[in-house]
Amino acid sequence: MPSPAVPAPPRRRTTSLATRLFLSATAWVVVILAITGIVLSSVYRQASERAFDRRLNLYLRTIIAEVATPDAAPEQFQSIGEPLFDLPLSGWYWQIVRTDTDKVEPRASRSLWDRKLPRLADQGVELGASGVRQGYVEGPEGQTLRMVERPVDLGADGKFVVTVAGDATEIFEETRTFDYYLAGTFIALSIGLVLTTIFQVRFGLAPLNRISHSIADIRSGRAERLEGQFPVEIAPLARETNALIEANREIVERARTHVGNLAHAIKTPLSVLVNEAAARPGDPLAAKVMEQAEIMRNQVAHHLERARIAARLTVVGTVTEVEPVIEALRRTMEKIHRDRAIQLRTEIAGGLKFRGERQDLEEMVGNLVDNACKWAVGRVLIAATAERGPTPLLRIIVDDDGRGLSAAEQAQVARRGQRLDESKPGSGLGLAIVVDLAALYGGELILGHAPAGGLRAELLLPAA
Repeated sequence: MPSPAVPAPPRRRTTSLATRLFLSATAWVVVILAITGIVLSSVYRQASERAFDRRLNLYLRTIIAEVATPDAAPEQFQSIGEPLFDLPLSGWYWQIVRTDTDKVEPRASRSLWDRKLPRLADQGVELGASGVRQGYVEGPEGQTLRMVERPVDLGADGKFVVTVAGDATEIFEETRTFDYYLAGTFIALSIGLVLTTIFQVRFGLAPLNRISHSIADIRSGRAERLEGQFPVEIAPLARETNALIEANREIVERARTHVGNLAHAIKTPLSVLVNEAAARPGDPLAAKVMEQAEIMRNQVAHHLERARIAARLTVVGTVTEVEPVIEALRRTMEKIHRDRAIQLRTEIAGGLKFRGERQDLEEMVGNLVDNACKWAVGRVLIAATAERGPTPLLRIIVDDDGRGLSAAEQAQVARRGQRLDESKPGSGLGLAIVVDLAALYGGELILGHAPAGGLRAELLLPAA
């Protein structure tokens, strides 16, 4: 038997456009803010170093001026306007070293006590454009010092290297404080930008979401076209979609017209053949013509019906309420089989909808119920339920309390034109038509055994 429905392809995990835009925008915001933060932190650190260096150079020039005054008193070196130079191991130091002789002891600030400062020249630091070396060194107490150093040539009075150093913790603390404030500001800015991006993505893509929901409504039969106002960028898409739906309807309508014309064109020659053959009742050739003409008539009716249904299936958004169709069939069958007192009972779940044409549902269920009434002893049950899932299914069950069918008989009656009992009225096309119709909708007909002992016909169709 054919499968109940075409299996849905495995779903790939896809990310929505809104999510991709949000993630992309968020990533760019984070990257840009991170780069900006690094650059600003570096610029602020350099600015702090330059300010610190200007302060050190001021002390350096003051000390060089004292060195260049030969008659300066020693205590003048200890008074250059900064009390930290007098505080032992304060991290602020100056030092004067004579380089043209080893006989003169270096002079230094009281804060150095008996320690000595390292020389930047010994560490490979080159002189700058202003004739000053500057850099970081390790101080007497393990502090990191920012140091400026300048060689001074006083001619006959000697050559000196004058050094001034300050505790670099001041630079680091200022930079760290700036980084904290910068990080807090950027975090707040990031949150604001992310919220703004969410707002823009959500409201900017709202028209696309509305189109998606409208197309789903059209497919499910709740609407016939895209309605409403759309932004200028989206309006052409809505117009083309509506035009496509209208063109599809026109094509289907033309196909229906052609099918009807073809049916009338073929029926007339067949009727002529049948009439001519009927005029010669004793002629074997006429009997053969009658037999084959009837077969042709059944074949034409069958395939034209398939073509008509296939054309209808291309219409978007056709949905049929199930309960009114089954109730109408129940009343009709009760009247047709009134003389046999067949009891028809229905069990229909509320809100069931068939994704297809009403006349197709009537034809399929009508054939099954009519067949059940023909073979039932006294009771027929019609039940309808829905199965939710990736592909919603409508399940219609028709049970009778007749003699039932064996597996071989079930396979036989599903073939076109096959009848088990010639005493029962019909052409033998009923179940075959149901099988073909169900297959065109992606469903199937399953024959089995009913709990009451008769035949169970289970029809699976797409649900809306």
